[in-house]
Amino acid sequence: MLAPGPGGRTPVFERRAEGSGTGSASGPRDEADGPDKVVALTFDADMTADQGPRAAGGEHFDNPGLIASLRRLKVPSTVFMTGRWAQEYPAQARTIGTDPLFEIGNHSFSHHAFSSPCYGLPAVEKADMRRDVERAFTAIRATGARNVVPYFRFPGGCYDDASLKALAPAGVTAVQWDVVSGDAFATDADAVAEQVLEGVEPGSLVVMHCTRSAAPVTDEAVRRIVPELRERGYRFVKVSELMRG
Repeated sequence: MLAPGPGGRTPVFERRAEGSGTGSASGPRDEADGPDKVVALTFDADMTADQGPRAAGGEHFDNPGLIASLRRLKVPSTVFMTGRWAQEYPAQARTIGTDPLFEIGNHSFSHHAFSSPCYGLPAVEKADMRRDVERAFTAIRATGARNVVPYFRFPGGCYDDASLKALAPAGVTAVQWDVVSGDAFATDADAVAEQVLEGVEPGSLVVMHCTRSAAPVTDEAVRRIVPELRERGYRFVKVSELMRG
């Protein structure tokens, strides 16, 4: 976790890719020749508090195939999980949160916006922001997940000065990204993969999703992204390692 920001605000980790490369170089690269070629894949497990009936009706807000692929490919990853997702899929949250390959960050309880406008999301009142984050941590830990880190991802990536001040007492670090995968509501896995492969540079932080209903091709895209980036000499790390670096 980063030190508190100026003025008692929640610190924001915004990794900017280092070096001048475009991520298109092929073959391994020695660290002595340039920046360490690491990349962090992060996955948002989105679910709102009012989507229970849709889940009961058969809509899938989880993506066990994606998690299985990450395990098979041995890709350390950070999953930013909403409290509601953890409540809906407690067994999956527990297996993710007890596997040393993964760590779980906080993505709010209900996936409501912490500043508006934000992609049409309903807003959390400022007085309720800290409580919402703490409620999510409680729901995640109630599943038995242990690898829970004090990182927070704003729904939609939307925040302002007021929300940073409101969350400061929660003791979290907000985590943004520099590569947008475009997997949300995408139907072409190759297009998602190309967008990531074109955007990644040493030190990049990629945002993807762990929700079959809203990001149905993420698993397929990851199965192309991972071997291609490894061929270029990249290694995968969790956000905690990227932050330490």
